[in-house]
Amino acid sequence: MADLFKNLYSKQFFNVFTEALEIVIKDFDKTRFLNQIYASEWEELELKQRMFHISETLAQYLSDKYTESIEQLHKIIATLKSIGVKERVKYPDLVFMLIPHYIETHGLNDFDTSVKAIKKITSFTTCEFAVRPFIIKYGDKMMQEHLRWAHDEDEHVRRLASEGCRSRLPWGMAIRDFKFDPSPVIPILEVLKDDPSEYVRKSVANNLNDISKDNPQVTIDIVKRWKGHSKETDWIVKHASRTLLKAGNQEMMQLFGYGSIDNIEIQNFEIKTNPVRVGESLEFIFDINNQSASNELIRLEYAIYFLKKNGTHTKKVFKISEKNYAPHSTTNINRKQSFKPVSTRKYHMGEHLISIIINGVEVEEGSFELKP
Repeated sequence: MADLFKNLYSKQFFNVFTEALEIVIKDFDKTRFLNQIYASEWEELELKQRMFHISETLAQYLSDKYTESIEQLHKIIATLKSIGVKERVKYPDLVFMLIPHYIETHGLNDFDTSVKAIKKITSFTTCEFAVRPFIIKYGDKMMQEHLRWAHDEDEHVRRLASEGCRSRLPWGMAIRDFKFDPSPVIPILEVLKDDPSEYVRKSVANNLNDISKDNPQVTIDIVKRWKGHSKETDWIVKHASRTLLKAGNQEMMQLFGYGSIDNIEIQNFEIKTNPVRVGESLEFIFDINNQSASNELIRLEYAIYFLKKNGTHTKKVFKISEKNYAPHSTTNINRKQSFKPVSTRKYHMGEHLISIIINGVEVEEGSFELKP
């Protein structure tokens, strides 16, 4: 997947990009530009490194005066649109993040020009990474801008109001102040909780989920306030609660109707494949027995405790289902967990553990051997 993404900066991309640059930038030297791009260990660079490299190379062809360079960027974007960039380039909203990267690296000392440009550009290519240095440097001043964006008519600008101030934005620099105190973010999320755009509401949910990792009670209190407000807001709070639900937070479990498991029993738990070979799957089965006289809403999960290099284990939770189980019913569950090699996890040979989780409580466990 990493190779796929970095190769988005393809020959076709540069054909389209340089076509626009030739139209906008006087005496643009396409051959020199491409030689500079490919001269810097290009093949070894990953997606973000390629993005930064293109942005810094482009900077050499823009005006030395920052305000004029921003006008050039606006013209480049307009030209890209006019020559059909969306039909000719894969994921233009992603690959052209090189443009807001130019703003964050060259325009941090020109607040007004940069913020106006970010607002305009974000509908073409997302600017959630570019705003973060401005939040860190300008604090309340930048957050007031985010609050204004939350009321904008453009859904891309409203999403930026939330996405840009996430404390733990993937790929982005962390905003440490918001990890300690997320209160500057909350007024923005309050404005956006009823947003008509699913695109925006998903960002609100992700922002709240980020908050839950450092300040769980803040997210829990917001869930209590927002739950039941509307169908859309109910989706937000459920999606925002996923980390706390996976962690088995009992206050959050109760908020979503997952009650006592006194009448729920796991029976006939069996690990079918032991040992497990790398490249194959762990298979396990069990019965879940609802012994009560009423329907029971159950969140059913399992955890794999992956063996680490130092001999300890790291836990990862996987969801099985979330549904009502009929009274006096027994349901058979059969699951497989793949151990095919993946780039995001290194397997270590030896004893691994598995547990069954009901409404956040681990109720049954076993072990298995992983072999090459």
